[in-house]
Amino acid sequence: MTYPETLAYLQARLPMFHRVGKAAYKADLRTTEALMAALGHPERGLRCVHVAGTNGKGSTSHMLAAILQHAGLRTGLTTSPHLTDFRERVRVDGAMITEQDVVRFVEAHRAVFEPLAPSFFEWSIALAFDHFRAREVDIAVVETGLGGRLDSTNVVSPDVAVITNIGWDHADLLGGTLEAIAGEKAGIIKPAVPVVVGEAEGPVDALFRARAASMGAPLFHVDPERPLPVRPALTGAHQERNARTVLTVVDRLRERGWRIPDEAVVRGLTDVVPTTGLRGRWQVLDRSPVVIADVAHNADGLATVRAQLQRTPHRNLHVVLGMVNDKDLGPALRQLPTTARYHFCKADIPRGLDAATLAEVAAGLGLTGEVHASVRHAFEAARAAAAPDDLVLITGSVFVVAEVL
Repeated sequence: MTYPETLAYLQARLPMFHRVGKAAYKADLRTTEALMAALGHPERGLRCVHVAGTNGKGSTSHMLAAILQHAGLRTGLTTSPHLTDFRERVRVDGAMITEQDVVRFVEAHRAVFEPLAPSFFEWSIALAFDHFRAREVDIAVVETGLGGRLDSTNVVSPDVAVITNIGWDHADLLGGTLEAIAGEKAGIIKPAVPVVVGEAEGPVDALFRARAASMGAPLFHVDPERPLPVRPALTGAHQERNARTVLTVVDRLRERGWRIPDEAVVRGLTDVVPTTGLRGRWQVLDRSPVVIADVAHNADGLATVRAQLQRTPHRNLHVVLGMVNDKDLGPALRQLPTTARYHFCKADIPRGLDAATLAEVAAGLGLTGEVHASVRHAFEAARAAAAPDDLVLITGSVFVVAEVL
């Protein structure tokens, strides 16, 4: 098969969470474990850092991978979802897996795939771990997909586990309270493995402490006042918090014998985008008018976007906004400014929320604007309406951002 034929085959056979939502979610690891066994257990012996959390885990994973690369380590990185190319999910030293390697993997293992009926995510993790073994990576950064305890990535035995923070997202799958969500994320804590917690307080912090104690896992909280050695390339107070989490992880890795020079830390934080290919985090696409894309999609993420808007000079704000149909809209939409002009749209995926429905809910919260037939039409309309000193923001969903990039 060609690469497009291979992707079409997989998309036709395997449910994809990012397209269909909870119908693709499996609340157990049996299929992943069967895939690992069929592949000769590529997860065993994989030195890695395992990263979970509600927000910031993607940025944290990329910053850490950039530091490890600049330390001279052959570094694997697996993240999800992808923006424009599936191969973004599997990288070694910043380079995406080749189309030929994807095709070869599928052709070699179709006979295993079909009776096991894995989800798209389960398949992608099997591909990533197999690729990391084939490329003989020194260390990998493994970002969870959803949750932690039952996430397909949770078959690794990491050098360090990381939980960036806990917020409201996927509550229908992970639990209806912050403590329940935290309990799922805490499932990545392994016996005697150091765990770094970026932000936690009250009952959530108590839960992490109890879980770590039961596992004999040393627990490290990130110091929110820790000085940074350099201003991170990823802008915003939330990215400074993520950078402090990364520094704490580097401390733990050094304690476990990894040689990571200070220079590598500085270069990783300042060169993360060209080093790892990270996109969609307050990404400036144009300057006149300023056009910014950010994949924030829940209340906490959109609160950071609002804070960034307040720090970014502009006259009028035009927002291209689309969301998925399984989010709690109210808390997320309340984070957005009522003074902006909105261009409501629906990403071209089954999970996309109808633009007219989004506009109706938004109007009830004081967010007004126009409904468009597609993301592209919404973006073009926003740009046409913007003066040179205005700002156009594309946000609300990874999939909306992907259609603009």
